[in-house]
Amino acid sequence: MAGQHSDKAAMTVDVEEYFQVEAFSNDVRPSQWQSFESRLRGQIDSMLEVFDVTATKATFFTLGWIAEHHPQVIKDILAQGHELGSHGYMHQHLSKQSRQQFSDDIRNAKARLEDLTAQPVVGFRAPCFSISADNEWAHDEILAAGYRYSSSSYPINHDLYGVPLAPRHPYYLENGLLEIPVTTTQLGSRSIPIGGGGYFRLLPYWLFMALQRRADNQLGPINFYTHPWEFDPKQPRIKSNAKSSFRHHVNQGSALSKLQRLCGSRQWLSMSEIYLNQQYPTLSSWQQVANGLSHA
Repeated sequence: MAGQHSDKAAMTVDVEEYFQVEAFSNDVRPSQWQSFESRLRGQIDSMLEVFDVTATKATFFTLGWIAEHHPQVIKDILAQGHELGSHGYMHQHLSKQSRQQFSDDIRNAKARLEDLTAQPVVGFRAPCFSISADNEWAHDEILAAGYRYSSSSYPINHDLYGVPLAPRHPYYLENGLLEIPVTTTQLGSRSIPIGGGGYFRLLPYWLFMALQRRADNQLGPINFYTHPWEFDPKQPRIKSNAKSSFRHHVNQGSALSKLQRLCGSRQWLSMSEIYLNQQYPTLSSWQQVANGLSHA
């Protein structure tokens, strides 16, 4: 698949509230979540409208907590033909969880989502892409919980996440789990993050698209991600440090129109439609990923 241009790409949405993001985890505790105003209904409706008019199908990686507190939102997502994936239950960085806590969290999330929708949930994305060499056991727990694929790797340098030397293309781990990294592009020896999130809001559209086309030619189908709160400039502001506030709020006012342009640029489909049932290389160990020893 690598190196083959594709007019199809994967659109993904990490479904969480603005007060649940990792950048604000030192400012807002989970016990405080219900004291904040929910903005999810309007945010999701805006995204579903864009996806509808552009014939976009997406994978919504959803918190179990969200499914518990906003079940109708989840049902509306499925009613438009989108795929539902798991983002865990409580959006906790893996560095804050033991192996058993992580296992319980992702199993509870899967059960909540499947009980609500009566459909299998086969995809998982770790909160904040927080799987690293320090918690390589996470892949075995993801597979044991019944997921077929994970999209929890972002091969970049970042202060909150990232395994910079990890492969940039999809690959199977030795246990059979398919890992689908968020898309980057290569400039010299450096991986440039162009898979979405704050980088999509920050960069001029023309530059983002130029970098995305470069990645498309290098890797095949794009794996793009975003969040509902990225398109809501009227959300309440959480008191935090300047860097976290900037990352969270930069260019939210123009982001929805930018998303619509992006969705109109090619055919966007769910993760399962793009990546499952394809042939990818198998890595013999996660340590190869962490150390960048295999880019086959």
